[in-house]
Amino acid sequence: MRYRTLGRTGVQVSTLALGAMNLGAIGRTTQDDATAIVDAALEAGINLVDTADWYSAGQSEELVGRAIAGRRDDVVLATKAVMPMSDEPNHRGSSRRWLTRALDDSLRRLGVDHVDLYQVHRWDPETSDEETLAALTDLQRAGKIRYLGSSTFPAYRIVQAQWAARERGLSRYVTEQPSYSALQRGVEAHVLPVAQEYGLGVLAWSPLASGWLSGAVRAGRPVTTHRSGVLPERFDLEVPANRARLDAVEQLAKVAADAGLTLIQLALGFVTAHPGVTSALIGPRTPEHLRAQLDAADTVLDDDVLDAIDAIVPPGVDLAPGEKFDEPPALLDAALRRR
Repeated sequence: MRYRTLGRTGVQVSTLALGAMNLGAIGRTTQDDATAIVDAALEAGINLVDTADWYSAGQSEELVGRAIAGRRDDVVLATKAVMPMSDEPNHRGSSRRWLTRALDDSLRRLGVDHVDLYQVHRWDPETSDEETLAALTDLQRAGKIRYLGSSTFPAYRIVQAQWAARERGLSRYVTEQPSYSALQRGVEAHVLPVAQEYGLGVLAWSPLASGWLSGAVRAGRPVTTHRSGVLPERFDLEVPANRARLDAVEQLAKVAADAGLTLIQLALGFVTAHPGVTSALIGPRTPEHLRAQLDAADTVLDDDVLDAIDAIVPPGVDLAPGEKFDEPPALLDAALRRR
């Protein structure tokens, strides 16, 4: 396992990090499954575990907390807030009122007194940066948070938050967590350069493109990934973006085979090759999935392999632009751009 410095924090984290979204109801994993996955990940040298209050309505945090009990100091523990936790309109967002409660709820579920990285899961257009950063700064000074991070922020919002922190003398986000894979490269155009400019650590989520790069989705093979039941539109081959993805996957699989790699090794090696990326967040649902992904821990792609990937999916291009998750609200809601 290789390690890199998380932005400018001085904290060393593994280049593969354990994402816990599939631990719980989403991935149909039990406590025994979760503990086995965490055990194997830590034994392999992974030292960063990332979860969120929203994952399976808090169940992921509970499973992670039990799995790391007794070895908390060996884990760089990250979680997130902002996504809705109930139908109550104030049980979401990045207001001081909600973040204060959400963090206490997360600490209780995790069974810890602090988290190493607390991330704003999505930019909240209803709340000012100053409000959010002031609340997080106070929680950091109270010893409940070591570092602050953002997740899936558009590049211009990353910049705005950095300036708000500087202008008001508040703690700043030291990490960003974008979606990034060989099939979704849009963040190369703006988000990753901005993160590098501000010295942010980058934890890339969905490096296997929601299973498209796991080897489970191939031409002539039925889609068996569990995600097809949750988000079937992402695997419907009647959708042009999905046909484009399938075509790219077939070409990438050949590049991998010619290089003596699995498709998973190629995909994870691609993400960790970018100089702006600190870690790729893998999200195994079973110990078997984890073992296949750990094979990529030391994968370093040659320049000719990276060039071949560029020829299939050009730099800065998203094959499924509708899944960017960081579009400004005015591009999604006509009422926000019309008078």
